[in-house]
Amino acid sequence: MNPIKDGAHSRTKENIKDIRHIYLDLDRKGDASLHAIRNSTEVPAANFVLDTSPGKHQVVWKVNGARQDEAETLLHALANKFDGDLAATDSTRVLRLPGFANRKLPEEFIVQARQESNAVYSVRDFTIHEDAPETPRDLDQGEARTRTIPSGHKSQSEQDWAYAKRALARGDDPEEVIYRIADYRSDDKDDPNYYARHTVMKAQAELLAQSAIELPVEVDGTQAKEIGIDH
Repeated sequence: MNPIKDGAHSRTKENIKDIRHIYLDLDRKGDASLHAIRNSTEVPAANFVLDTSPGKHQVVWKVNGARQDEAETLLHALANKFDGDLAATDSTRVLRLPGFANRKLPEEFIVQARQESNAVYSVRDFTIHEDAPETPRDLDQGEARTRTIPSGHKSQSEQDWAYAKRALARGDDPEEVIYRIADYRSDDKDDPNYYARHTVMKAQAELLAQSAIELPVEVDGTQAKEIGIDH
């Protein structure tokens, strides 16, 4: 979605030349999310909608003048707002190619794309409101837009772990979460499957620790409490 610098040979954040697209991967409740986007007053009309498999879509907006940090902040806010894939909120993301087959399904699916707008947008055209420190706020058109990386900004590994916790907490299949993270980090991890499984296991352990129940126990005849402590 975003070009790399001349002479670069990998899609790391440092090698991204500039930000040209904002996007969403709608892999859960895709049709409902796409309907919500098309009827939302908080986002402009999408430039392209890709059908990647039955009921799943990728939505793309063309932008210019966006910095990498504010683009990734917006990607995360959009994914939260429209139930998109939170693991697909990095500026290095590669999306499906129209006309090529998605072979991860029992029957291959040819990816199709529709162009719905010719406009080119700025980050200011997206007015997503969300109670999170990294979420971009709607600024007055006359106000100078000066944004820095938020103090709570997380590394990509921290974002992967947080995504795993959210996905597991809402009941997603752990193996599916592992697959999503491994697929997303396949370009910058030597062993993405090991990394993804380790991340999900860590998230499972954290959720288990947080849900520990206080149990009464007897200590020298005196009732005490056994307390689960977060690590």
